[in-house]
Amino acid sequence: MTDNKKLKENLTHTILNEITEEAKECGQVMLQADRNNFGIKDKAGKANFVTAYDCKIQEMLQIRLSQILPEAEFLGEEEDCRIDRNAEYIFVVDPIDGTTNFIKDYHMSCVSVGLIRNGKRYLGVVHNPYLDETFSAISGEGAYMNGNAIHVSSDDLENSIVLFGSSPYNTELAKASFELAYEYFQKCLDIRRSGSAALDLCSIASGRAELYFELILSPWDFAAGALIVEEAGGIVTTVEGGALPCLEKSSVLARNK
Repeated sequence: MTDNKKLKENLTHTILNEITEEAKECGQVMLQADRNNFGIKDKAGKANFVTAYDCKIQEMLQIRLSQILPEAEFLGEEEDCRIDRNAEYIFVVDPIDGTTNFIKDYHMSCVSVGLIRNGKRYLGVVHNPYLDETFSAISGEGAYMNGNAIHVSSDDLENSIVLFGSSPYNTELAKASFELAYEYFQKCLDIRRSGSAALDLCSIASGRAELYFELILSPWDFAAGALIVEEAGGIVTTVEGGALPCLEKSSVLARNK
């Protein structure tokens, strides 16, 4: 290994470690939230909420990530971020993936940070503060949970758990979502719906479930989780089987094989 390559690898791992620590700090903010003072506001779409904590955590991440990698652009869920899409590095962040769960104290929410490099998924961190589980991946280096290597399941569909999202912000997709879920239900062990795309993707990566789909997601929903699945040996495409974009809304299909 050349000295330059070793230096780049060391730098990437330093960045990953720093992002992981920041995600954990943000997770503590979630755990310590004042449930009587959420500052809940509606956004466009059914059950599409933002809390003061979404905004606070995004601000924390934006400040800290700009220190970790100053040249990177920042695309976050909770504000209209105009970015240079041709930049070498772009952070794609969901401060609280599963905001409705967070509001209801239903412990399926997480902090998700993805890093795009030259138009490709490069690094991902998903932190679930309720279980103290941190999923991470660097392109080409495998996937991990709390530092231990993870891999997708080898089970066939008939022995699988299938996860899905109902695209609640896009009610016109509800019927198609549940019809597809019913199709899978007839072929698998059972189905689940958690309310967090990032955690569902990590469940595929860690072998807890074998397939996940949602008919429309924003890039911050899958930026980190998709890479983690791929690095765990899984396959991530659109529901139609096409290449999954990095910075655009898309349907998502993640599977173990």
